[in-house]
Amino acid sequence: MLLLILLRLTHILFGIFWVGTVVFIALYLIPSVRDAGPDGAKIMQALQRRHVLEIVPAAALLTILSGLWLFWHDSAGHADWARSPMGMSLSLGALSAIVGFVIGVFVMRAATIQAGRLAATLDALPQGPEKDARAARIQRLRLRAAVSARWVAALLTLAAAFMAVARYA
Repeated sequence: MLLLILLRLTHILFGIFWVGTVVFIALYLIPSVRDAGPDGAKIMQALQRRHVLEIVPAAALLTILSGLWLFWHDSAGHADWARSPMGMSLSLGALSAIVGFVIGVFVMRAATIQAGRLAATLDALPQGPEKDARAARIQRLRLRAAVSARWVAALLTLAAAFMAVARYA
């Protein structure tokens, strides 16, 4: 019973952190960094130094793994349970979260890291076409990160909603 309680706490608390952080990033941080112009890169670099791009995916992975264990425990390995209204609601929530995780790690995080690396070397380049091309590449990567962040935020909000109402489905 203690393991079940610890896994449920892990799933809920890390899930709250994951969803809340991604929604904050998508709705507030990315637009604020964009509004800050060139100084916005300093904010992103400071967040990277604080390992945000490692901590959030780690929390997400703990959320997913504990959720999968809880799902397996609740279903007792019976496929019929997964086809029940509660099982289907939890399954849709899990699917939304896993798709959000994949997009978050392989699109949003990757674009953010790449944009940060390019931005860190931008000032060293002399004015000219190479610097302009790199600045344009950084902008495209930031746009990719922003769009994917909104998708991830939507998917995680959907996952949280499915999880919240699963018992009553």
